[in-house]
Amino acid sequence: MGLTNLDYGVLFVYAVGLLGVALWVSRDKVGHEKDTEDYFLAGKSLPWWAIGASLIAANISAEQIIGMSGSGFAVGLAIASYEWMAAITLVLVAKFALPIFLERKIYTMPQFLESRFGPSVKYTMSVFWLVLYVVVNLTTIMWLGATAVNSLTGLSMFHAMLALGAFSAAYSLYGGLKAVAFTDIIQVVLLIFGGFLITYIALDKLSPDGGAIAGFSHLMGELPGKFDMILSRDNPEYKNLPGIGVLLGGMWVMNISYWGFNQYIIQRALGAKNLGEAQKGLLFAAFLKMLIPFIVVIPGIAAVMLAPDIAKPDQAYPEMLKLAPTGIRGLIFAALVAAIVSSLGSMINSISTIFTMDLVKPLIAPNATEHQLVNTGRVASFVALVMALFLATPLLGSADQVFQKIQDWTGFFTPGIVAIFVLGMFWKRATEMGGLAAVISSIALSAIWPMIFPDMPFMDRVGVVFLLCVAIGAAVSLLQKPSGAGMAVDLKGIDFKTSRGFNIAAVIITLMLIAIYATWW
Repeated sequence: MGLTNLDYGVLFVYAVGLLGVALWVSRDKVGHEKDTEDYFLAGKSLPWWAIGASLIAANISAEQIIGMSGSGFAVGLAIASYEWMAAITLVLVAKFALPIFLERKIYTMPQFLESRFGPSVKYTMSVFWLVLYVVVNLTTIMWLGATAVNSLTGLSMFHAMLALGAFSAAYSLYGGLKAVAFTDIIQVVLLIFGGFLITYIALDKLSPDGGAIAGFSHLMGELPGKFDMILSRDNPEYKNLPGIGVLLGGMWVMNISYWGFNQYIIQRALGAKNLGEAQKGLLFAAFLKMLIPFIVVIPGIAAVMLAPDIAKPDQAYPEMLKLAPTGIRGLIFAALVAAIVSSLGSMINSISTIFTMDLVKPLIAPNATEHQLVNTGRVASFVALVMALFLATPLLGSADQVFQKIQDWTGFFTPGIVAIFVLGMFWKRATEMGGLAAVISSIALSAIWPMIFPDMPFMDRVGVVFLLCVAIGAAVSLLQKPSGAGMAVDLKGIDFKTSRGFNIAAVIITLMLIAIYATWW
């Protein structure tokens, strides 16, 4: 069953309301014109609740909802490790990375690398991130979002991607990060409410006597293998989630890269009022992260019983959405659209920030006015959307579990990214060539490794390659003269102390994770 006129009416009200809020928060004060700090960092005015909500809204994209629900269908609850381990990663990033980044007053991650290593590293990584964001991330969000729209409305994949791209551009191109962050507050409320609603409906359908709790118990009883958090070697999905290696190996590298050194995510924290607000924002996001598997993965597992004959796992969530009654279906569909357009808006804002501040301003237009730079960012956002629109089908059209495919792709680069940041932030002796060697060796080793060890799960490969990248970067650095004293991070001059409230919250999150893994070991 698709959408009715009432469902479309709910979606229309949501779309108009979102655009109205975006235009309202983006308005300029009389006599003031947006500068680069306003457009790319929200004028450094974001409070903790906006940062936390925006982090989750940016993260819960179609990749998360459609892709992770599809992996829940195929794998089970074990895929939720990406979400639950991300919560503790956010705590680590808030405590150890944010103080360094905010002390350097940067706009982008490449700017930090320039201040630490030099311009060659900045330009290399700027180009790398632009290609990764456009070719991998933006195409994935558009493709999986279009999958849901196509399933529920019958709109072709291309036209669905076109509509989603146009909607995200309409509310984000003018206002920049501020429009994205403050509308994300609405988005995340709708996302969590709609997500819990579809979970409740699916579990209620499963219960012989009705009720979500009874349905959940029935689901665990019927599909006990889908609730194994640590997969055994004989599980066909072990190659993607290698047992205890999930807790001890490459997933840490992937999560730290995504939450700590990813412009698409960390840009919200860079736009905080101060360090304390940024850290509280990441803690808020960590608590929200604990909820995500219950609204994303559980519907995918439920689809094994409710829709066992779907053609691809990534169709699981759209099929569960069809179970909702008229009107409610429109509300949940609006939540799904919220996830998609929020992530698209966040991604194109990050692309425009790197392109404008790291490439155009220093290399092409060093004397450009603030107005010209802001307009350059808007053009870059639009071009990125158009490129992703035409790249999505050839890259992802034949993929089965898109979420796992994306993890495998990014696993080629993340070891080097984490290695260069760890060396640059915490080892004064690291040099420019050492940093570049760590990044380049990540790609080379990740490409060669499957040929030497074809049976090693990609996540284990990520962990081993990371250690090798750090070793290579350190070895090359020791063969050179040390970097200038002004470039190294002075850790003694940075206050890593956190408040009592922060520490208590960190302990609570840790205990919650221990309880989850103890329950579904």
